[in-house]
Amino acid sequence: MAELGSAPRPGDPRPGPEGPGPGGPALEGTAHRSGILIVEDEAELVRALRINLRARQYEVLTAGTGREALALAASHPPDAIILDLGLPDIDGTEVIVELRRWYHAPIIVLSGRTSPGDKIGALDVGADDYVTKPFAMAELLARLRAVLRRDDGESGQGRPREARIGRWLIDLAACQVRRAGAGEGEEAETLRLTPTEWRILEILLQRPGQLVGSAQILTAVWGPGYLQRTNYLRFHMARLRRKLEDDPARPRHLLTEPGMGYRYQP
Repeated sequence: MAELGSAPRPGDPRPGPEGPGPGGPALEGTAHRSGILIVEDEAELVRALRINLRARQYEVLTAGTGREALALAASHPPDAIILDLGLPDIDGTEVIVELRRWYHAPIIVLSGRTSPGDKIGALDVGADDYVTKPFAMAELLARLRAVLRRDDGESGQGRPREARIGRWLIDLAACQVRRAGAGEGEEAETLRLTPTEWRILEILLQRPGQLVGSAQILTAVWGPGYLQRTNYLRFHMARLRRKLEDDPARPRHLLTEPGMGYRYQP
């Protein structure tokens, strides 16, 4: 692969003059409904879960490996996750540990492991519920409704939809950046961000005050094959600071945690 200094080819996710937008998987369905991520490598079970969830008006994403699940959860944060422990690449408990560094919505384990130790271990590292296989679909759906109700009560309106960096107001729902403090009748100045800049900013702003690892951002924006391309991330973070921070050399909101990642400080 050519390095950063060469001209990007069409569709190349590397940073270019306008910062091409990364492609990402779309949720199935278009209505604003609860999104569920299924993490399971058994194709027939995935199919059954998808059919039953969509029939009940849930939006569905699926992942067959732990690493794919982490990338999807970062790029399209679901309202809940149904997670198998016996994944082909990394153990499901490791996925829970990594998710709980930043993801606070419910996780239901759906596993063939029935020992008390497995159940206690999964719950101790952050799972909200544990369902063993074979299982009754009605029971799983009831438990899903229960954890979603509980999460609604605890999180209020959910993830932030608006944030402020310096003199700029960022509207995540409208994908718009406008200057704060415009007088009555004045049209607020707007700022253009590239699709790649939007994705990075969205990931950070949805987790105010939390450290987001460089690997997590790289995987979510460019894919799992780009974990070593930290120069891509530095390039776009520098552009975001030049556009948004009052003093890009001394940022107050888009902070670097050396050797670890980045943080949005409200």
